[in-house]
Amino acid sequence: MNTEARIQGIKVTALAEEFGTPLFVYDAEVLEDTYRRLRKLLPEAVDVFYSLKANPNISVCAYLGAQGAGAEVSSHTELVTALRAGVAPKDIIFLGPGKDPQELAACADAGIHAVVCESLEEVQQLDDLVRGSGATEPFPVLLRVNPSFGTKGSGLAMGGKPRQFGIDEEEIHRAGQTLTGLRHVRIKGIHAYMGTRFLNHTDVVHNTASILAMADELADRLDIPLETVDFGGGLGVAYFENEEDLDLDALGAGVRAVVAPFTERHPHCRLIMELGRFLTAEAGTYVVRARYVKQSRGEWFVVADGGTNHHMAAVGIGSFVKRNFPVTHLGHPTDTPARSYTVTGPLCTPNDVVAKKVPLPQVSPGDLLGVGRSGAYGPTASPGLFLSHGFPAEVLIHRGKPRLVRERDTTEDMLAKQHLVDLSAEE
Repeated sequence: MNTEARIQGIKVTALAEEFGTPLFVYDAEVLEDTYRRLRKLLPEAVDVFYSLKANPNISVCAYLGAQGAGAEVSSHTELVTALRAGVAPKDIIFLGPGKDPQELAACADAGIHAVVCESLEEVQQLDDLVRGSGATEPFPVLLRVNPSFGTKGSGLAMGGKPRQFGIDEEEIHRAGQTLTGLRHVRIKGIHAYMGTRFLNHTDVVHNTASILAMADELADRLDIPLETVDFGGGLGVAYFENEEDLDLDALGAGVRAVVAPFTERHPHCRLIMELGRFLTAEAGTYVVRARYVKQSRGEWFVVADGGTNHHMAAVGIGSFVKRNFPVTHLGHPTDTPARSYTVTGPLCTPNDVVAKKVPLPQVSPGDLLGVGRSGAYGPTASPGLFLSHGFPAEVLIHRGKPRLVRERDTTEDMLAKQHLVDLSAEE
């Protein structure tokens, strides 16, 4: 009986033969199911925006946009990606602590929903830029607030402490005179993002309630409208042993309970939940081929053709103990494990460990291994230029048909932007 792994009925071995390895494969059915289930559980007043930083592939962005997701972008290229993917400008916000004037100008030219300003200086800079452009209408702005309250349950806290993100809540309390002096931007609401990788729905509900209450207070204090409130999101995905995925039913019920009284007070306020990892992680598989299987002082190693240069998230950055993403022997996914293997990539560094001592069926050179839940923070968060291996191909499977959505880097691609200068003439 052939039990080799399939995605939408397609053997992964066939994908590897057609597109080569290493390879990222994205399952459009999983993308759609993830988005639609969450959309069904959230209040109608809450819009879901996709954070392109998790996976900026233009086809992934376009597919989620076609399902109804907006876009949260943090660079000029991400802005252009979202626009070319078909996301309407009214459904795009731009945030980030270090925007340059060209990025601000591009946002104004595109007419996006709002720029999320992360300092009062940035608000003033945007005001000056719009004035100089000769625009006849003020440009919409959300103020990103670093709240005075903290949170728990986050894999990476981004608010409630000294941070480069946002304006301290205490500073905003004193900013009324500065904000009333603006003529060319219009403050239309509040943004706050407490952290990421939340796996307990009660933490997300607590954050949502706290941010909505803070937005109410700041709007009253500063006499600004609440046309939009972005309360972040940061929904996590269970990667490791002893972790469990979010209880989405409980999450939906909790968010509905705290959003309902807010929308009664502000029936025309647009609420935004921004999500990246949650929407794409489960849909992706990183496929590598074993080149060598070797034993070193009693420990078995699989040396594969791809590693942390494509999937730095699997290293476990910020963790004191290495924990493994789910790894599968794609040729024999249901077989009983034969032994534990440490799976590495081809890099000349001991840190190139994709999975440490993971139980697998017997692995031989040429076998395919898959790192699951790899649809987020793969190539986008990895050192693809290290050792000049370049980035892998990416494939999106839609309705049983694989489509190449990113070509593999070639040697010529890697060298095309470099310049070999003749220094001998200067001697």
